[in-house]
Amino acid sequence: MNAEQPDATGPGSAGPGAASVADAPGGHPDWELDFYSRPVLEADGRKRWELLICSTPPPAANGTTAAPFRWVRVCPATSVNSLWLREAIEAALAEARSQGFGRPRRLRCWRGSMRTMVQRAAEALQLELVPSRRCYALVEWLRQREAEVYPAEPGALVGPLAPVPAAIRGVPVPLPEVARGDRWAWATLPAGALADAAEWGAGFAGLIQLPSDLEPGAAVPGIRLFSRHRALAISGWLAGLEPVRLEVEGNQLVLEAGLEDRWLLTTLPGEEARVAAEAFETARVRASGLQFLAVQSEEQEQRLEGFWLLRDLLDA
Repeated sequence: MNAEQPDATGPGSAGPGAASVADAPGGHPDWELDFYSRPVLEADGRKRWELLICSTPPPAANGTTAAPFRWVRVCPATSVNSLWLREAIEAALAEARSQGFGRPRRLRCWRGSMRTMVQRAAEALQLELVPSRRCYALVEWLRQREAEVYPAEPGALVGPLAPVPAAIRGVPVPLPEVARGDRWAWATLPAGALADAAEWGAGFAGLIQLPSDLEPGAAVPGIRLFSRHRALAISGWLAGLEPVRLEVEGNQLVLEAGLEDRWLLTTLPGEEARVAAEAFETARVRASGLQFLAVQSEEQEQRLEGFWLLRDLLDA
């Protein structure tokens, strides 16, 4: 990235200007999907397979958000295939319609191992599949079920489970020339200000529902990318990446996106990297892992060409 190095004191207090964004057309939110085994043994001794679907909640408006659509269906272990999945999604579409929800624009699937199966089922129903870890509502729901629902089920697996093999993390790839800005800078926003993010204006945006336990005064760290002539084009390119979170790895600032993509934004001086890493760790605790990425033509410009809320949920 052709970027100026940020202040070595770490994230500052500058934030993006006012804007106006609709994350999705009303009544047609994206869906987040997880089709996988659960920590429960059925009567036949096989692990339970379960389909979870939830609609992506729209950004809160004035602190209120309508309840999302949720769908659960257990799958016999002998029927784990794209045909069963297609029929189950079809049933979910019918149920959503009966509840007044519109047909989803896209399905987001966050498990790479299930991507092919979900792709086949989605194509049969003429639904667009987006492999993405921007399934924040689904991950929170799954965590709630793992803590409260599955342990109470007959056949629940108790005690320590074998850990899921850690995915091999790829080496961060430098951003292509088309996506590099003129410069960039650290920024922070008070968490409370994000409640109005749906009223801001941007050419491209990815907003999420704010966590219920968010402290309004918590500092949300992020970065601002500046490009005088290509801000809108860069925003469009970033929108296709499905950005997930920012991370300081060693002395590298990395943008994680999609299922396993890792993009190198810049290399930081040692002390700056340390301060930035501490800021992100603090935000993970105080701001429920929230981060942001903003794209503007220049620092004094109030309009946002791109704005994404990210959330560091690690690899849950």
